[in-house]
Amino acid sequence: MTSTGSRLAQTAIIGGGAVFAAVAGFVVFVTVPDGNVARLFGVVLALSTAILGLRLGREYADALVARYNVARVSVEGPIANRPGGLPTKPVAVTARDVVEQIETADADSHVRARLVSLDTPGGEIVPSDDIRRAVEDFDGPTVAYATGTCASGGYWIASGSDHVVAREGSLVGSIGVIASRVTGEGLLDSLGLTYERLVAGEYKDAGIPLRDMNDAEREYLQGIVDDYYETFVDRVTAGRDLDEEAVRETKAQVFLGQEALERGLVDELGADDAVEAWVSDEIGDAVEIRDFEPKLGLSERLRMGAERVTFALGAGLASTLADDDTASSFEFR
Repeated sequence: MTSTGSRLAQTAIIGGGAVFAAVAGFVVFVTVPDGNVARLFGVVLALSTAILGLRLGREYADALVARYNVARVSVEGPIANRPGGLPTKPVAVTARDVVEQIETADADSHVRARLVSLDTPGGEIVPSDDIRRAVEDFDGPTVAYATGTCASGGYWIASGSDHVVAREGSLVGSIGVIASRVTGEGLLDSLGLTYERLVAGEYKDAGIPLRDMNDAEREYLQGIVDDYYETFVDRVTAGRDLDEEAVRETKAQVFLGQEALERGLVDELGADDAVEAWVSDEIGDAVEIRDFEPKLGLSERLRMGAERVTFALGAGLASTLADDDTASSFEFR
């Protein structure tokens, strides 16, 4: 069925459901009762029934005649398996939420292609890999679209797609791994406190911030970071069909769209129309996109709202106290 035919069929189903519900509601609630009050109340119930019928008709139409053939799943903000993060970019939708939506889209018989929209500085390694694996498992064309920052774990995900599109102003890359720590041994000394070590296993407390690391511990933890980096290079090399040395030469830098294209990190520069044109060629049909996104509960919405209000209050106080010449900071996670 053509896209226009699908829309007409859906409209007919939805309209029919609304008309049927309205007529049924009028007969049950208006015609049968006697008295003005009952009739007025019946009109209200009839309208309510019509609205319910419209909603049910729409749901039935969506199931019977889909208005979409492409599923869009978005990865925005830091990637993690648990909510949290900074108030400016809180982790409200976790990696588990994203994977769940990808799997829901995979199970939908109407979905013929998948679009992964990325605007993320990266995040935790395992959650990023969970999303990438879900992306790779889809039996159909998959396009990654870098709408803003597609770095680190975000690019880990993108490199598992069949096609990568980026905006000219997008920041793409950061093929590297970081594991930072703050040492508080000097602070403890100034407070007259001492860390007393009780462990079983030589490296059990390696990296603990209460004391400085020795050379063996530093080498041990650096080895873990290096292993993760080798895995990252392997993922990009295989997913993007690039030379391994070319991937290493990026030195964990991020690149604007044009240089990312020249280095082979993306396939094309463009916006929504470029993404839709590629998908349309792949499926041989006009593109109709549906967003698959988790529904946030009341507690998550309240938490996010509180975090943003707190941040806004703090930012306002800071701007009042700071000098006009204060320099802006720029960082990547």
